[in-house]
Amino acid sequence: MSAKDFKTDIEIAQEAELLPIEEIAGKLGLSEDDIERYGKFKAKVGYHKVKDALNLDEKKRGKLVLLTAISPTPAGEGKTTTSIGLADGLSALGKKAALALREPSMGPVFGIKGGAAGGGYAQLVPMEDINLHFTGDMHAIGAANNLIAAVLDNHIQQGNQLGIDPRTITWKRVVDMNDRQLRFIVDGLSGKPNGVPREDGFDITVASEIMAIFCLAEGITDLKKKISQIVVGYTYDEKPVRVADLGCEAAATILLKDALKPNLVQTLEHTPAFVHGGPFANIAHGCNSVIATKMALALSDYAVTEAGFAADLGAEKFLDIKCRKTGLAPDAVVIVATVRALKYHGGVAKEDLNEANPEAVKAGIPNLLRHIDNIQKVFGLNVVVAINEFPSDTEIEMDVVRKVCEEKGVDVVLSQVWAKGGQGGIELAKKVISICEKDDSKLQFSYELDQSIESKIRSISQKVYGASDISFDVKALKELRRLESNGFGDLPICIAKTQYSFSDDPKALGAPKDFIIHIKELKVSAGAGFIVAKTGDIMTMPGLPKKPAALGMDIDEDGVISGLS
Repeated sequence: MSAKDFKTDIEIAQEAELLPIEEIAGKLGLSEDDIERYGKFKAKVGYHKVKDALNLDEKKRGKLVLLTAISPTPAGEGKTTTSIGLADGLSALGKKAALALREPSMGPVFGIKGGAAGGGYAQLVPMEDINLHFTGDMHAIGAANNLIAAVLDNHIQQGNQLGIDPRTITWKRVVDMNDRQLRFIVDGLSGKPNGVPREDGFDITVASEIMAIFCLAEGITDLKKKISQIVVGYTYDEKPVRVADLGCEAAATILLKDALKPNLVQTLEHTPAFVHGGPFANIAHGCNSVIATKMALALSDYAVTEAGFAADLGAEKFLDIKCRKTGLAPDAVVIVATVRALKYHGGVAKEDLNEANPEAVKAGIPNLLRHIDNIQKVFGLNVVVAINEFPSDTEIEMDVVRKVCEEKGVDVVLSQVWAKGGQGGIELAKKVISICEKDDSKLQFSYELDQSIESKIRSISQKVYGASDISFDVKALKELRRLESNGFGDLPICIAKTQYSFSDDPKALGAPKDFIIHIKELKVSAGAGFIVAKTGDIMTMPGLPKKPAALGMDIDEDGVISGLS
């Protein structure tokens, strides 16, 4: 291997020659008056162009390509890297392409996962900015969330005219950091002047309903309307209390007015990228903003986007929630798989994944096959499998994947974007173009909105996860009855579930069968327009690992960062 093969992601990014953001905007037909610069290499797009994109006739939009993946493992799958490399590959073929991706959360950046700006020679830049504070969107979302929390507690302190039962408050404060110490707290202590004592807690910012609303809103007016419908708790007679009752929806929207403008950056090969919004897919709906997606579709011939984690989480929510609400539908779906991850699903320990083991690849293939079946049979969409190449992969192992996919009549392409950038994504780009030109897929959903809440959860669990049935804890059953009695029964479902397995047990790898999905808690996100069903031990505030990534980072006298991945 050459010396360049050993460069870290951040070294590659820091050596890149970036184009001024005005030039990137120009590739999309945007003028200098259409953007608001955040330094030399970042910008937000003005509201006049946002409105144009949102109102564009569907027939004039580009093709939508959705990237998803097999169930993630510690070995890594490289979905974002593949998304970026695919967009660069389309650009290398002379196609007008743009990306629409999520903003990274600083929780994983300083925790265990690292950043979310791609890797190797398929990256978004400026990488450090994107992975850290970026344009301040995360902070604005946190501030809007916490303003509502402050107004809510102040209302109770100042006489509680709405009759809010403090024991039923569902609205938590948020911070964009993994901090398990804040999961459960008691606040309002030390006397009457300091508030009403109650049990409380924090979520990570990306799990906030404000984040979900931010990513589903189509303009400021829609954002304000959705925020007004948020349910923050219940009265003593069990009636829902909304942000509109507190009267602070406009103030919260004001905090988000600049954040709602989509962010424009570039890839290492200067393909335009809209990076905007960032809900996790295991605890939220896992898609970038509708505004960014429609902006990419309006200004390019091919808009490449991704949904978080595997197809059972991000893709299901992208299709059942985002597409249902917006009328969007992918023209092609790419499922990213790696030989290493398939070996892990086949029972190989992480430390042994560099050793050739085609039998383990075969043993792990059922995970990939179930994801393929879901996209094709449950959702009715055309799919291609991208094998994201690692240096340790052998030809015989990759042939196992190719053979199984060919037997199912599914196209499979080797992706070498990590090492070769856009040139390593050309074959995948050609296959995506071919699928998009077929124009014969028709999106269908895994459930209908007129089903009961229980029936919708069961449909996802059985059709997508492969579960035999579902069960509800007593607390969840009580909330189920309350949600239906308050008129929330016709909303879509957002299941909060471990990303590591089709089941709610993270240790059940591959394609488990005959398992039950355990619903521990239900919560309405009335503003975002869905019901969150929490399963297993899923947490809306992650914790740091034993050795956080933060411990390996440094910065020098000139402000140059190292150790960020």
